[in-house]
Amino acid sequence: MSKLLKSLLVGTALTCASAASATELEVTHWWTSGGEAAAVSELASAWNATGNSWVDGAIAGSGSTARPIIISRILGGDPMAVTQLNHGRQAEELIEAGLMLDLTDVAEAGKWKDVVVPPNLLDSCTVDGKIYCVPLNIHSWQWLWLSNKAFADAGVPTPANWDEFIADADALRAAGKVPLAVGAQGWQQAGAFGVMSVAVAGKDAWLAVNVDKDADMAAGPEYAKVFNAAVVARDMSKGGNVQDWNQATNMVITGAAGGQIMGDWAQGEFQIAGQKAGDEYECLPGLGVSAMLDTAGDAFYFPLNKDPEITAAQKELAALMMSPEVQVAFNLKKGSLPVRGDIDMSSANECMQKGLEILASGNILPSGDMSLSADTQAQLEDLMAEFWSSDAMSSADAQERFADIIDSAD
Repeated sequence: MSKLLKSLLVGTALTCASAASATELEVTHWWTSGGEAAAVSELASAWNATGNSWVDGAIAGSGSTARPIIISRILGGDPMAVTQLNHGRQAEELIEAGLMLDLTDVAEAGKWKDVVVPPNLLDSCTVDGKIYCVPLNIHSWQWLWLSNKAFADAGVPTPANWDEFIADADALRAAGKVPLAVGAQGWQQAGAFGVMSVAVAGKDAWLAVNVDKDADMAAGPEYAKVFNAAVVARDMSKGGNVQDWNQATNMVITGAAGGQIMGDWAQGEFQIAGQKAGDEYECLPGLGVSAMLDTAGDAFYFPLNKDPEITAAQKELAALMMSPEVQVAFNLKKGSLPVRGDIDMSSANECMQKGLEILASGNILPSGDMSLSADTQAQLEDLMAEFWSSDAMSSADAQERFADIIDSAD
């Protein structure tokens, strides 16, 4: 066992020691962009340094592509040793079916309840009092990324908020820029809509719809404002013609687009490109309207395995992922915030520091993954994909369908 893990586990009640010999663990995830690959390599390197072996099972595409493959393997009796999912409701049926490893002993040994901030991250890994996942990071959708080059080329200052951004759209178009880069995938469009919902309708309205499943609020005047804003954003995104989120981010990096609404994982792409926050690009939490973060993120689950050596190694890796050293190294590369509230993140960049300040202020929201089922989220993504693909769907028609989905949401 590595010195790091010895320091984590000495004096604890953890009864399952690490494997005596090197153990291979297949780890499935959907981190394939440049920034994501750099971050996942930190996890792999830390695990390989223990004398064990990380067998990378990257699945190309987004989480919506990877999750059905991951779940199918587990249900089909061919489980990987470790898999990424988003902490929240995505694994609840697998847990209820008894297919996931209980990590409660690891969590108690590492005192996760004392260090994980905010506590709802660990709550989202907990079912019937037992902990089934490692919440690895905090990712928030609530960001607008802006290219200083694009606005300089357009002859206007980089905007400080969403309204100024909209006002600059014509200047960006005249300079040959796409004002808003959005990939042609439902999850990206639904995510951007969610960010606009918080900024335009406000926190209370967002909570009423996404947590309380209030269909009247979804059909009401506050959300009508959101759909009107979405129509404007749809128009601003015309001409982008990209599919993947990191392609849209690259448009901002190269100055081909003015901005992108995307989660803080976009920071990894800026880093890989050698760009620095405050120089080549700017970041506006809450679209510069409401400095607020949702507490989404990535988690790792450990499917049950009959081999006790694999089980022991799974628990060792779970402890390693929560260690202070790995939390710092991984999140600095990923652009996300650590789940531990007791580590030094002074080396984080300007945008991460903004996020840390908001997190410390408590101005946070639960993520949609915590409150909406996978089925409901899929319906919303399908709606947004249809809405963004053509001007044929009006804001009123889209809002009516949105309210129907919320009315039947579980």
